[in-house]
Amino acid sequence: MFYGEYEHTLDKKGRIIIPSDFREASKANYVEKFFITRGLDVCLFMFPEDEWKQQEAKFKNLSFTKRETRKFNRLFFSGAVVAVPDKQGRILIPSYLKSYAEIKREIMFVGVSNRIEIWGKDKWEEFYRTSKESFEDIAERLIDL
Repeated sequence: MFYGEYEHTLDKKGRIIIPSDFREASKANYVEKFFITRGLDVCLFMFPEDEWKQQEAKFKNLSFTKRETRKFNRLFFSGAVVAVPDKQGRILIPSYLKSYAEIKREIMFVGVSNRIEIWGKDKWEEFYRTSKESFEDIAERLIDL
């Protein structure tokens, strides 16, 4: 549903505008509400509501008696906020999530199929620069065609 990379900036009120391609995909799939939380690799995960519910069900089925499960769930769910875009497609990202993802003014939206990742532009460029060389090696290990 969500594909591509889009560069944007925070406005003076700390809002971001969801890229038009993502807004169109959301509209086509009847997505009105998103959940944004701490992601992995110093970015934020932004899930459509249905996908959020699927992820939540998976994590709820993990044993809470395991320390790592408790730690992950605390960090993942305590950071979550509901985001309903306004008519211009803007959403507000809380300061604690911007701080977590080291977002300053310039951001990158990255479509990752079932979710959107929100990166500080510098962090995305660093991730891409250090990861692109291993793309084929990773594909070889993970994908059986």
